[in-house]
Amino acid sequence: MREASSITIRRARREDVAAIVGMLADDPLGSARERIADPLPQSYYDGFARVERDPNLQLVVAVDGEGAVVGCLQLAVLPGISSQGSSRGLLEDVRVATHCRSRGIGERLVQWAVAEARAQGCILVELLTHHTRVDAQRFYERLGFARSHVGMTLRF
Repeated sequence: MREASSITIRRARREDVAAIVGMLADDPLGSARERIADPLPQSYYDGFARVERDPNLQLVVAVDGEGAVVGCLQLAVLPGISSQGSSRGLLEDVRVATHCRSRGIGERLVQWAVAEARAQGCILVELLTHHTRVDAQRFYERLGFARSHVGMTLRF
C-alpha cells in the first residue's frame, strides 16, 4: 500500500516522463490532450528539457518506496511587478496515479509546493482546475484554496 508517509518528493528526471504523461492522460480531459505511444513522441522530452532549463519551474514527482512514480506536479514561480514586486506560485498538472488516490499523496504534493513557493518568497499560490473537475475543486478547497478568479482560455 502506498501511503503518503512512504512517499518521497523529488525533481522529475527524463526517465520519469512516460509515467508523468500516463498520469496526465488518465482522465477524460487528459486522454483527449495527450498522446500515449511507445515510444512517446519526442515533443514530451523536448518540453521536459525546457522545463528543466527554466530556473522558475520545478517539475516534481512523488515516488513510492519501490521507486515507482505515483504523483506529479509543476510549480512555477512567477516574478512580477504587481503587489509591490512580489512573486506568485502557480501549480500546474497536479496528478496522482489512479491506484494511489485517497491516500494523502496529492495533499503531500500540494503542501510541498506551498512550502517551496513560500521559501522562494512568493506571496501566494494559485492554480487552475477545469470547471468539470468537481472532485479536484473540493480537494483544493479542503486544503484552504478559495475560488478567486474567472479563468479564460484562448487555444491555438
